[in-house]
Amino acid sequence: MRDRAALLLPVYLPTMLLAFGQGMLVPALPLYAGTFVDSFSLISLVVTAAGIGTLVADVPAGAMLARIGRKRAMIIGTMGIAVATAAMGAASQFPELIVYRLVFGVGSALWNISRMAYLTDVTTLAERGRALSAFGGVSRIGTFVGPAVGGIVAAQWGLAMPFFVAAAIALAAAIIAIRTVEEGESRFPGGGRHLPWSTLARTARNHSRELITAGSAQIFVQMIRAGRQLIVPLYGANVLGLDVAQVGAIVSISAAIDMLLFIPAGVVMDRMGRKWATVPSFAIMAVGMALIPLAADFTTLALATGLIGLGNGMSSGTMMTLGADLAPRDAIGEFMGVWRLVGDAGSTGGPFIVGAIADAAGLGVAALTLAGVGVVASLTLAVFVRETLRPPLRPGIA
Repeated sequence: MRDRAALLLPVYLPTMLLAFGQGMLVPALPLYAGTFVDSFSLISLVVTAAGIGTLVADVPAGAMLARIGRKRAMIIGTMGIAVATAAMGAASQFPELIVYRLVFGVGSALWNISRMAYLTDVTTLAERGRALSAFGGVSRIGTFVGPAVGGIVAAQWGLAMPFFVAAAIALAAAIIAIRTVEEGESRFPGGGRHLPWSTLARTARNHSRELITAGSAQIFVQMIRAGRQLIVPLYGANVLGLDVAQVGAIVSISAAIDMLLFIPAGVVMDRMGRKWATVPSFAIMAVGMALIPLAADFTTLALATGLIGLGNGMSSGTMMTLGADLAPRDAIGEFMGVWRLVGDAGSTGGPFIVGAIADAAGLGVAALTLAGVGVVASLTLAVFVRETLRPPLRPGIA
């Protein structure tokens, strides 16, 4: 594996900047969307639209890596995120928010898959858990600071201002990618030389069992992860009457706990096994989510979300590591495109479920539903997903 210091500028710094910018939007986006419409379902649609854009773009983005290279894909992705984020802040009608969030999702797909393919290329199975948990960890550093800053900015200068600041940060990440990322050949023979769609079909066929079992777990995992980003701001603002700065502080408290655990999570994955990190982490998230309806003020909501952060921190990098472990060496980009597609289906479904159930039965019931999703995720990983730290059972699996 490359020296981690050598990955600082091309990998970790842009990742942290983008996470910081996106973290700024966590407390602001649901409340900003609420200034356009008065419906939890429609607010969730704005949040979900980014996931839909990513969902649609995941497989084409994976196939594009073999054609345009990782560096170009990273730059296009970050520029798309920057433009779409600024446009959201300038939106004057609700449909515009949907369109810009879709574009944001497409940019995110290009960024995520190109970065994942790069890291998969330069890591081995034995060290991948630590490398990718560090990748997840620097994202968490950004999401720790971002919500608090976004909440303060929104409280001082309006709900639209965090979007413009986040856009400038994404532009800085694009500039760093332009100046520091080197386009290299995959160290895995055959990568990028097959026709993307035929490779994709062959990959899905040859690894259908892994995609069905681990993919199901990935869906449930991403549902609870994405759903919490909507339920916490809406519950804090609409049920407890907290302002956007308080909501941002609560999200940052949870993210701080989350951030502290990415190194232990990687050590656990590499020394004890992937399941030792995944199974308990999502059970803990489920407990924290179930406590949200019991929250009565800032402190109790912060405690519940802190427990969610504890569980999520223990899972730092787990889904990326699992996907990288399963990826065939001759079609990493295509496989990671499918893997992201599966996960983003869960990310898209989480906020939508929150919005629909909240409109029908209230935000408390929506939180309990997400808690149930977390339990299902934990059980699926425990029972149906094999331990990938063990030597592969057949050629082509990492």
